[in-house]
Amino acid sequence: MNNTFYMPTKIILGENCLNDNKNLLEPLGNKALLVTGKHSSRINGSLNDVEKALKDLNIEYYLYNEVEENPSLDTINKISTLGKLKNVDFVIGIGGGSPLDASKAAAVLINNVDATITDLANTPSLSAIPVIAIPTTAGTGSETTPYSIVTDHNLRTKRGICQKVFPIISFLDPSYLINIPISIRVNTGIDALSHLIEGYLSSNANILSDSLAEKGLEYFGDCIYYLQTEKLSLNQCEKLLVASTIAGMVISQAGTSLPHGMGYALTYYKNIPHGKANGLLLKEYLNFCNDKIKVNKILSLLKFNNLDDFGTFLEGLFGEKISLSEKEIIEYSDFMANNTSKLKNHPTKVTVEDIATIYKSTL
Repeated sequence: MNNTFYMPTKIILGENCLNDNKNLLEPLGNKALLVTGKHSSRINGSLNDVEKALKDLNIEYYLYNEVEENPSLDTINKISTLGKLKNVDFVIGIGGGSPLDASKAAAVLINNVDATITDLANTPSLSAIPVIAIPTTAGTGSETTPYSIVTDHNLRTKRGICQKVFPIISFLDPSYLINIPISIRVNTGIDALSHLIEGYLSSNANILSDSLAEKGLEYFGDCIYYLQTEKLSLNQCEKLLVASTIAGMVISQAGTSLPHGMGYALTYYKNIPHGKANGLLLKEYLNFCNDKIKVNKILSLLKFNNLDDFGTFLEGLFGEKISLSEKEIIEYSDFMANNTSKLKNHPTKVTVEDIATIYKSTL
């Protein structure tokens, strides 16, 4: 059994944690690039907090606030071009998984002035300038993973860059999550749940990652019904954020597998949010898995009596099912059957027929 564990990210948790620990940014350099989406980071206060901290430290900064959901390679190019032009020393990603992932990919290109977008797929040795992560959703876990998932329109899918970029510091302030819309809280929360489940059942799982996964599932079981609560308390937000961050730590060791790989097609072609795409597949994925001891442990920690109860819960979250044609199922299944990076993380052999069955049973 492989029992290695590597987690180089410094995690700081608590309300006002950035302001209370802003001195940690000072050694990183004199120029920062802030990467975020168009609106939410300004609304929830996270961007204002970052700007104030940098001003207090006399660190010059530049802002890129056009990151879209499922960031494209074109967006990565624009961010890195700005970073190179301004000769920034470090990047601060603020928001959900999209800005955090975009920050990591751009940090690689900024650090390697002659590198191109193509190198993100085929030159794993490239390193990045330092990345700071400030998550404002509880879902992707990008604040504790080395992964950056980007949208490649040429390949018509989402994929990870080949470099491993752990944030050096992640500031986890639960106050940024208090006013998240319910739809975003559901989609990102189920993404975190899929991380815990896929990492726990992965062929790369070991006693260390499993211990984290079980604690994360226990935490998630305590707060799973918060997902549709109209207004969350600071304590509830913190619990969701911790569960999400633990989930990121799990997949940084064990990776993701079938739900993530199969969900990419649903996101790209059907415009289904990433977390929902994974969640739609979770029940049938668990039904497919051979390790029923672990499957039953998952259900127990989440406080479900059986798999059907879990499926009913997911249906209640997502409402009407998505419909796929036979042609789409064949196309998506064939594509997934060639996704060796995800298939190798599942502990047993998976055929194209298995994949098609999961799609059909789900959708």
